[in-house]
Amino acid sequence: MRNETVKSIGDYIREQREQARISMRQLAQQAGVSNPYLSQIERGLRKPSADILQQIAKGLRISAEALYVQAGILEDRPADTGVRSALLADAELSERQKQVLMEIYESFRKENAAVAEAQAAEVAAQAAEVEAAAEAAAAEAAVAEATATAATTEAAAEAADDGRPSRTSWSAATAEAEQAEPSGNADGVPGQNVPPIG
Repeated sequence: MRNETVKSIGDYIREQREQARISMRQLAQQAGVSNPYLSQIERGLRKPSADILQQIAKGLRISAEALYVQAGILEDRPADTGVRSALLADAELSERQKQVLMEIYESFRKENAAVAEAQAAEVAAQAAEVEAAAEAAAAEAAVAEATATAATTEAAAEAADDGRPSRTSWSAATAEAEQAEPSGNADGVPGQNVPPIG
């Protein structure tokens, strides 16, 4: 597995050098390494250090990070679409043009990230509103249920009271019966007068 990494970094450096139309000797001079050493790196016989990779990246005018990823020193970040590496590797662009293009590219990415963040915040706010409305509806339903239960209980109590007279109606019925009874009748026997005592 390690040899594959060494081989892939060598192949990658050679491809980048050929795309940039730079000879091995020119790259070796720009990177500050010997021509045989660079040749061994490209053939996969040597594994370059991070410092050497950085010097080679400067000579190729690509990002050192791209070489570090190829060499297995850094993990490839999924956010990198390869645009940066392509811009930096393009030999037909000047350094200033590459820098301007990179700044434009980064500004677009930041703008899109800000829009996505704002949309996510809006969705979260809408979800919170829906949740609050659901909680309010649940509270309202609980109040309505409690009111209905109280009304049912009260109706049941009134229905139970309808079968027997209340204290007030009992007293009224007793008073009415006493008034209807003729005086002098004892024990409910008509015609018997009880003489007054005294």
